[in-house]
Amino acid sequence: MRPSTRAALERSAELTRHNRLVDGMKLGESAINQATDDEHPEIRQWLSDHADDFVGRND
Repeated sequence: MRPSTRAALERSAELTRHNRLVDGMKLGESAINQATDDEHPEIRQWLSDHADDFVGRND
């Protein structure tokens, strides 16, 4: 995954944790839409691995 895509996903999670869901979703969606087909599996894995980043849980 390109560093810019990873940074956008990380920022999306940060915005979501700070109750800025719409902004976070817009940013995340934009990053996913701009990703190449080769990046999509890695993005899916990153989202699965970092789901708690979006809600602020550290179980």
